[in-house]
This record gives sequence, structure tokens and C-alpha cells, in this order.
Amino acid sequence: QLTIEEGTAFQAAERRGELTVPDEARAAELYDVTQETLNGAGLRAYEISNHARRGEECRHNLTTWRYGDYLGVGPGAHGRITLGGAKLAIRQHRAPEAWLAAVEAEGHATRSRYEIANEDRLAELLLMGLRLTEGVSRAAFQRELNAEPEALLDAERLAVLVGESFIVLDENGLRATRPGRLRLNAVLGQLLF
Repeated sequence: QLTIEEGTAFQAAERRGELTVPDEARAAELYDVTQETLNGAGLRAYEISNHARRGEECRHNLTTWRYGDYLGVGPGAHGRITLGGAKLAIRQHRAPEAWLAAVEAEGHATRSRYEIANEDRLAELLLMGLRLTEGVSRAAFQRELNAEPEALLDAERLAVLVGESFIVLDENGLRATRPGRLRLNAVLGQLLF
């Protein structure tokens, strides 16, 4: 599932006809075949594009997708840290030389650090969490925004997405269904904008 980004080598190759990206219907077929093949091999989907045997999921990625705290310390790294109830976005100098010079001069190479507004916090929670098969737990909504999902999301849009079977909202939390994960960008667009 390659997204062609502006100004990349992939975009240039596509323009030259050296790279062909399948249309949405074909991409969905290929996604389904991938799911069936990996599930048949005992590698269940735990995230939209990741599979593993039960108990062997990538802990680092799960922390990120569950909107947990993580600290990036190398050149170009970023992190999300909760301090005093605030979620902070932290970014390191990108260039290795600048990063090293800052560490030597200041003891760290943090380029920016700011508090994430609640609206953006909700967006990040959903953008990450709905990638997971388990979705976003009610506990995560409470931890991050001190509210239930029903209080944070537009009721009409939520009802449409639930009615169309793209998402499930129950006692566990909010999660995308299989058809919802195939259209996750559109589902997120309806939830957030």
C-alpha cells in the first residue's frame, strides 16, 4: 500500500511509467489476499499493516499506536511525553552534526518542545489507535482527554459510521471494523473533520 508522495523518487518513477500503483479495488483485493495468507500462517493482524504470532507483537510500535509515552533521542527523532497531565511533542535536531554539537554544548539536542492541544491530542489518539485491531480503549480516552468518546466525537457522524459498519463503539472503546480499516483515511476524515 504505497502512497506516492510529492517530490519523491517514487513519484518520479510513476511519472516515467516505471512504477504502477494499483487502483483502490485492486489494492483492496491484494490487501485481502495478504490478510488471508498471513492469518493462514498463524500471523494475525494486530495493526492495519502488521502481523505477528500472539505475544510476539512489536512492543515499541504498540506503545506508539496506543498513544503511550516514548522518547526519541537520536538525530531527527521525536517523542510524545506526558508530564503533569500535559502531552508534550518533542523533536530533536535533524542533522547529525547539529544534533551532536547541541548535545556537546547543552547536554541535549531538543529542537522543539510544545504542549499538544486537546483537539490535536484526540486526532493523534485516533490516527494511531484506530490502526490497531483492538482500537482505542475507553481507558485511553479517559487517560488522554478525561472524557468518553461519545463526548468528544460528533454524534451524527459517529452514528453513520457505526450504522455503515465501519466502526464499533462499545464498552471496550472505539475500533475500526475490517471494512473500516480498508477505508481508514475516510473514516478518520469523518471522525475528525
